[in-house]
Amino acid sequence: MWMLLVLVYGVLKGCREIVKKKSLEKSTVMEVLFLYTFLSFLMLTPGIPKVGKPEWRLLLPVALKAFVIFVAWICSFKAISHLPISYYGILDLSRVLFATLLGVIVLKEHMGVFQIIGLLLVCSGLLLLKCRKKGKGQEENVGALYVVMALLSCMLNAVSGLMDKLLMRHMSSRSLQFYYMFFLVLFYVIYILISRTRIRWKSVWSNYWIWLLSIMFVIADRALFVANGMPESRVTVMTLIKQSGCVVTILAGKLIFHEKNIGYKLFCAAVIVCGIVIAVL
Repeated sequence: MWMLLVLVYGVLKGCREIVKKKSLEKSTVMEVLFLYTFLSFLMLTPGIPKVGKPEWRLLLPVALKAFVIFVAWICSFKAISHLPISYYGILDLSRVLFATLLGVIVLKEHMGVFQIIGLLLVCSGLLLLKCRKKGKGQEENVGALYVVMALLSCMLNAVSGLMDKLLMRHMSSRSLQFYYMFFLVLFYVIYILISRTRIRWKSVWSNYWIWLLSIMFVIADRALFVANGMPESRVTVMTLIKQSGCVVTILAGKLIFHEKNIGYKLFCAAVIVCGIVIAVL
């Protein structure tokens, strides 16, 4: 059951990247981000009676986690709006690289031979993706700025994952999810007010892709939290299954967005996934 739940998370994660790109065809980045976050938070409110009151000393680190996600999502949405979805899906695999490095640096986790070989393969796959020369008739238009933003988003998401691990020693996953989403909505409201960002309320509420995105986000996160709570679940296997989202985005690049070089991108993704397999052995 826990493997099935993690697979649901991985597939929905890949589908979310597709829905993000479709939603950005009708609305601006900040319009999508605000409504997406707000709707996701509203969907969590029925569970308030089970959330409980957190310790006051935990609210500041939860708010800090929310701010990390606030910046990460701005970077990822900006990147998705400008990069081919199949390309972004492969870059997103670099989260494993950042998560491993943070585990070694912050949590003092041991890094063995297999982990070093695995990380080298992950780096090789990412370099192969970037170093491919454009051939005749190939449309790839990849801006360096948006590649950096995608990688920055991956790094910040890894930081958030590390904070999850530390915070869940003191609070439940339901409580953490509720309060960090509350702070996240608050940060977007503050940003919109200070920057005087114009929100086209009528059109953004009618953008059904945002509604779908919010539903998928809540379901995927709940599936992952439930899987994490099962005693028999294994983190190493979960790490691998989560990468199923990459295949979804690459295939969507071909079937939905008609992107090119799909075979080569699948090869790069395979190199990275091989690295992940070796690293978690």
